[in-house]
Amino acid sequence: MDNTRHTRFHWNYDSTELWMDGIVHVLGVLLAITGAALLLVLAIDLTPGEYVSVSVYLAGLVTVLGVSAIYNMWPVSPVKWLLRRFDHSAIYLLIAGTYTPFMTQMKTSSLSTGLLVGVWTTSVIGIALKLLLPGRFDRLSILFYLGISWSGIVFYEAIFAELPISTLAWLGAGGVLYTVGVIFHVWERLRFHNAIWHAFVLLAASCHYGAVLDLMVLARA
Repeated sequence: MDNTRHTRFHWNYDSTELWMDGIVHVLGVLLAITGAALLLVLAIDLTPGEYVSVSVYLAGLVTVLGVSAIYNMWPVSPVKWLLRRFDHSAIYLLIAGTYTPFMTQMKTSSLSTGLLVGVWTTSVIGIALKLLLPGRFDRLSILFYLGISWSGIVFYEAIFAELPISTLAWLGAGGVLYTVGVIFHVWERLRFHNAIWHAFVLLAASCHYGAVLDLMVLARA
């Protein structure tokens, strides 16, 4: 690890902002763990492949919220710079993991498989760049996150049109919340911008959790 790089890293939040952000993160971790346990129980009747796909999604969800909590609540130090790499990398893991259960349900296997492979491959490349080249291309990475997240819309008619309307509504709401939240993420002069951004992430993640629950469990009840 290059310990000199952390000197370029700024964390200018007052104690109230840090407390608010910490509350959002603790709530997020608790909800993620509880939701993961509940969904694993409810999904017990799925096929082995479907159950694995849901487990992959939940692993990404718990990981990204857990790593984000540790990183954001850690004191400014060289260790925080290292945690920053994993925090930004975990976002790719969540994006790819969220796609996984939906792609396993598609009848157009060639397109769904191709999209899933493309999303995971791109995400692995993104993770490698975040881990090996920390602090570089941060603004560009935001567009990269959004591009991968919305990439499925290109194949909407062939793939996502097969999903129930309720599932699509949850997915769309989550995507919009993530996208709107980016405004606050980059609005660094706004007080509490970090806590607001993470609140949007939590709301968006909750919507996507609702989409997985709707498709894999409720639609089959």
